Amino acid sequence: MSRALLLAAVCVASILGPVFPVSAGFDEAVAAYNRGDFATAVRELRPLAEQGDMTAQYNLGFMYDSGHGVPQDDAEAFKWYRKAAEQGDADGQSSLGVMYHMGRGVEQDFAEASKWFRRAAEQGHADAQTNLAFLYRAGQGVPRDDTEAARWYRSAAGQGNAAAQNSLGTMYKKGQGVLRDHAEAAMWYRRAAEQGDADGQYNTGVAYHIGQGVDQDDFEAVNWYRKAAEQGNPKAQHNLAIMYKKGNGVPRDYVRAHMWYSLAARNSPAGRIRHKSIKWRDEIARQMTPAQIAEAEKLAREWKPKE
Repeated sequence: MSRALLLAAVCVASILGPVFPVSAGFDEAVAAYNRGDFATAVRELRPLAEQGDMTAQYNLGFMYDSGHGVPQDDAEAFKWYRKAAEQGDADGQSSLGVMYHMGRGVEQDFAEASKWFRRAAEQGHADAQTNLAFLYRAGQGVPRDDTEAARWYRSAAGQGNAAAQNSLGTMYKKGQGVLRDHAEAAMWYRRAAEQGDADGQYNTGVAYHIGQGVDQDDFEAVNWYRKAAEQGNPKAQHNLAIMYKKGNGVPRDYVRAHMWYSLAARNSPAGRIRHKSIKWRDEIARQMTPAQIAEAEKLAREWKPKE
């Protein structure tokens, strides 16, 4: 039930889902939420939040943030997250940091975002640690410091945070804040990939494709490119198209190559990937029959990302 805001090659985690403690006072809210009766969950949470219960405050903030049981309202979400955060609730602190970072319900303020991420991070909150690492890497609200970024990514990655694992892999690949180590990069990319992180899957595919930190293996490259491509990652879609075009790790198949180039072009922002995908799709189209092109276009049109 979490959402993520991808920024550059790293991830700033967004608002968490509700966190209901197991206690008698929350039984009704928990039961209502679990059966999808969000209005009742809000009705049960509100008096607890108004009495100062920080976990209820965080959860009520989430309900306003997500529009569950109440109209979506950033200002109300911010208000309740702040109440929870000021009492020391790590989820509330992390979510408040996101609101400041994105300028939702409050004027955008990277310094405030860093303050609240840090408070949650110091309590061991993995998403907040990932967010704080991103701020250090970007120099937003704090001085740019790759060593600090790597330290916080490592803390979150060690807790199993997939976005942090992928980002730590990139730090090792580029030698930013740590000594360059392609084997270490590949290890962290794979840990993220095995959790279903599309960027980690793409990066693992690249590692196998070029034999960086792992033995070169086109079959493994195709395997990981496909997993990321099926989630809608345009760079993975582009690279998977290349594999089909050249017959590397899969039988050569211009129909599949055309399809994946089309999807990469459709899902990419204007730039190099979109330009190359269109160019190379049109090149292979000249070697295809009209029936093959029609089939490829139909496959691309009907394609849907895997959940």
